[in-house]
Amino acid sequence: MEEIDVPTHFLCPISLQLMRDPVTVSTGITYDRENIERWLFSCNNNTCPVTKQVLLETDLTPNHTLRRLIQSWCTLNSSLGIERIPTPKPPVDKTQIVKIIDDAKKFPRTQLKCLRKLRSITLQSERNKTCIEAAGAVEFLAAIIRSYASSLIEVDIDDGSDVAKASDEALSILYHLNVSENYLKNLINNEEFVDSLVQVLKHGNYQSRAYSTILLMSMCQVADPIQLVSVKPELFIEIAYVLSDQISQQAFKAALKLLLELCPWGRNRIKSVDGGVVSVLIDLLLDVTDKRACELILNVLDQLCRCAEGRAEFLNHGAGVAIVSKKILRVSHVASDRAVRILISICKFSATARVLQEMLQVGAVAKLCLVLQVDTSLKTKERAKEMLKLHSRLWRASSCIPPHLLSSYPSS
Repeated sequence: MEEIDVPTHFLCPISLQLMRDPVTVSTGITYDRENIERWLFSCNNNTCPVTKQVLLETDLTPNHTLRRLIQSWCTLNSSLGIERIPTPKPPVDKTQIVKIIDDAKKFPRTQLKCLRKLRSITLQSERNKTCIEAAGAVEFLAAIIRSYASSLIEVDIDDGSDVAKASDEALSILYHLNVSENYLKNLINNEEFVDSLVQVLKHGNYQSRAYSTILLMSMCQVADPIQLVSVKPELFIEIAYVLSDQISQQAFKAALKLLLELCPWGRNRIKSVDGGVVSVLIDLLLDVTDKRACELILNVLDQLCRCAEGRAEFLNHGAGVAIVSKKILRVSHVASDRAVRILISICKFSATARVLQEMLQVGAVAKLCLVLQVDTSLKTKERAKEMLKLHSRLWRASSCIPPHLLSSYPSS
């Protein structure tokens, strides 16, 4: 294939790709709109990438002359497979967004149409997302979701109703907006909105449940502990369902991260246990192959095994000790550390004769001896050694430990 010589001034200085919508910043440098908007709005930079000067204004001026030159060059090179770039649409402004929102409020019959238009604008560029948020769309979208949740309590809403569809669209927009921290804090402060998301988790379709989970995770990451303490038990029940249903990989990991944000505070560990989270996590651990997912599951189980209720539920599951032991030295250093931490919680606070015998039979004790011989973190080794010393009277003389591992068994 013939090599195509692209004029350097047709390329975006950030990505070295052909500019499709050239715009000039206040320093006089021209960039492709998509790339410079990502730099300014998604990455939260306030400098010109080339000159490193601070941009006091983020206004982007279309470079029509350069765009026409690029389009002419594309036309001249069409025989080489170069497609002519289309003339870009002018970016939306705050006034247009406000009008769409006002129309949706004034004319309920057009609400769904307005929301779909808003979603389309959201997906067009990073600048549009910032503009939509600044126009007050977050509060408007949250109100639609609250309205849907209220309708669920009053009557049985069908998934195909306009109210349900409007809520789905609103959640989709909020997800794609990547809502900024200040607005996320406003959302978590609104208890009614949090309750509404729980209702979506309970009654919504898979896509909306996924968006709600991800949004709740983002909200909890910026919340104050006092807000996390007051989370209602119903949320943990629905998180357990999201995990067991495995709606999507992204929602799955978001649900685990959400639990990690919630579990350290107040009685949330007990709420998680009561919600069935422990047994769901152990079941998932039996089949999980993704390294990061495995680490997250073990991390949550470590949190839950720090309370008596969590340890009891863990031990009630026939595969708990066996599968956690199996993950040691088979996934990652992080996974091994979390698995050992789970076992030390069991050994210190729930070590009945039956439990200690089970640890021997499923190979957990042999794994702890192996931890002392291989390359693991110092903390992991120390915890393994502590457990082996703690129950050496029962374990040391056991035939369940292979002879080549007995040499590493620590002395009392």
